[in-house]
Amino acid sequence: MRIRQPLKLELEYIQRMMAWLLLREPAGVPTTRCLQLGMGSAALTKYCHSVLKAPTTVVEINPSVIGACRAWFHLPADDERLQVVQGDASVFVADARHADGFDALCVDLYDHDAASPVLDDEAFYRACWQVLDDGGVMSVNLFGRDVSFERSAARIAAAFGPGRTAMLKPTKEGNTIVLAWKGFELPARDVLAARAETLQARYDLPARKWVKLLSAFTPAASTAS
Repeated sequence: MRIRQPLKLELEYIQRMMAWLLLREPAGVPTTRCLQLGMGSAALTKYCHSVLKAPTTVVEINPSVIGACRAWFHLPADDERLQVVQGDASVFVADARHADGFDALCVDLYDHDAASPVLDDEAFYRACWQVLDDGGVMSVNLFGRDVSFERSAARIAAAFGPGRTAMLKPTKEGNTIVLAWKGFELPARDVLAARAETLQARYDLPARKWVKLLSAFTPAASTAS
């Protein structure tokens, strides 16, 4: 985080976590109900709340992380558009009270060893599908060069259904963002390109590059177990 620009998304993989914007109508962004699982440095939370002006909920299990983000990373206090939940992400998405409650879900749940996602089974991704309303989009940070990538991405594909998963090429650090969506077909490339122009002009995000990096994900046989 830059002190003078605390809302700017600095890391490339964090920027790409916002690629869900390509699959939503730009005019509807301010009313998009955003959910983040895993707070990190609160970059995505602050961006959705303060830049997109969207209703934002973030779930973080570690109270020390929440405290650090409030003390050092300019995470604002809860208000009518921001809710910070200290709790288990798997419990939150499995709660039937949250079904169909969100339109954009960002999942970044690596532990301090960054070996593999803390929550990564098909049941978890099915719960993520459940928490999204029709038209909703999930972005997930995975390590694309790790041996577990194909397995994790296949579980996402199994949870969301055929033709509902795509991925961006890995960053230089190896982060691969997987997108999955509910209740619609992937828009045509020219539609994505037009949205990218709007997003890049409005939010100064490298959205044109995202379109070039985006491709469908087709799981290999027997990789979702």
